[in-house]
Amino acid sequence: MPSATGPVPGKLPFVVWVLAAGTFLMGTTEFVIAGLLPEMAADLDVSVSHAGLLITAFAVGMIVGGPTMALATLRLPQRHTLIGALAVFALGHVVAALTTSFTVVLAARVVTALATGAFWAVGFVITTTAAGPHGATRAVGVMMGGLTLANVVGVPIGSFAGQFTGWRGPFWALAVLAALAAVFVGRFLPRVEQRAEVSVQAEVRALRQGRLWLALAAAVLIMGGVLATYTYITPLLTDRAGIAVSAVPLVLIAFGVGALAGTAIGGRLGDRRPMVTTITAAAATAVILLALVPGSDSAVTAVVLVFLMALTGFTVNPVVTSLAVRFAGDAPTLTSALTTSAYNTGIAVGSAIAGRALDSSLGLTGPALVGAVSAALTLLPLIALTLSGTSHAGRIVAQRTAAPRPDRVRDDATRPAPPRH
Repeated sequence: MPSATGPVPGKLPFVVWVLAAGTFLMGTTEFVIAGLLPEMAADLDVSVSHAGLLITAFAVGMIVGGPTMALATLRLPQRHTLIGALAVFALGHVVAALTTSFTVVLAARVVTALATGAFWAVGFVITTTAAGPHGATRAVGVMMGGLTLANVVGVPIGSFAGQFTGWRGPFWALAVLAALAAVFVGRFLPRVEQRAEVSVQAEVRALRQGRLWLALAAAVLIMGGVLATYTYITPLLTDRAGIAVSAVPLVLIAFGVGALAGTAIGGRLGDRRPMVTTITAAAATAVILLALVPGSDSAVTAVVLVFLMALTGFTVNPVVTSLAVRFAGDAPTLTSALTTSAYNTGIAVGSAIAGRALDSSLGLTGPALVGAVSAALTLLPLIALTLSGTSHAGRIVAQRTAAPRPDRVRDDATRPAPPRH
């Protein structure tokens, strides 16, 4: 019988699906704020744009905490790291649900983000190594699918629940589910882990590759573009498109379906044609976000465009994540954490700029315009990555218990093209 982490031809290891369940919870807590923003602002006595800092704070916590926690837990058993991260995650939600202070909620979001960063950093390494070289991008797509499924199920349910129980209800639910997830991870991840000797210096040396930073830059810009718009999507839908507040969760479901489909598309196409996939998707995202500026005055058009921006924007994510981890060779943990930090840098910067745009003369369409610019800028690192040539090879992540693989990556995919004569 294959092990929980051993690759099986044509089938992803079960551990990938376990980790996807964990990312579902963490994706829900990161993005559910968008659906609860007006209620939280009123209850905590702050403006809507100020309440948006709760999303920014979570992103900042992951930016700093991801790499820090990755290095701090480098020599710990991966199973223990994941269980500890889920326990802290649950505790952070309990604190937030018990307080009436915006500052305390903000601090709890940062602590929760630290735990999320640790979970994702270790989780991406387990996922890519478990799936093996030929299934890495697909496996990353499945794990990130937990994040996007959160937008289909978790965020809308949280938004609906928040309308009846107040915003604290979803926070209590997330705390309980995270505690259960810790038990589940402890049950299904192997108790005995074969870990290769790890080195902080080796992890840091992996950061010297220029192509790694191009992939990270693309992650920053594409996520910043989509989330700049998504953070303030509720006031755009209600005040400009004329959609009832009670119907906003349905639009969030449309966004989540688009994100889930985009992640699946990226996961399927990324191993074969990553650069064509990412460049096409990023360009389409920029056009769609720009179209949302005039198109948001129609309810039907706004809903369609929200779905499409998720579909195209999230297609990029599993591809650049897989590329970044592969470029790190056999020292992927810090790189994995930096990939998560890159996405959240985009979320933090994008949502912060979008908040300023919302309060400016641009008004409700300001965030969408900010998003369109950021998505368009994503093309720069992607094109540079395409033009970097096949001379710079990046190795596919090997099993941590095995010797480094000599696998090389092609620039248009992740493997070298045959030599030309």
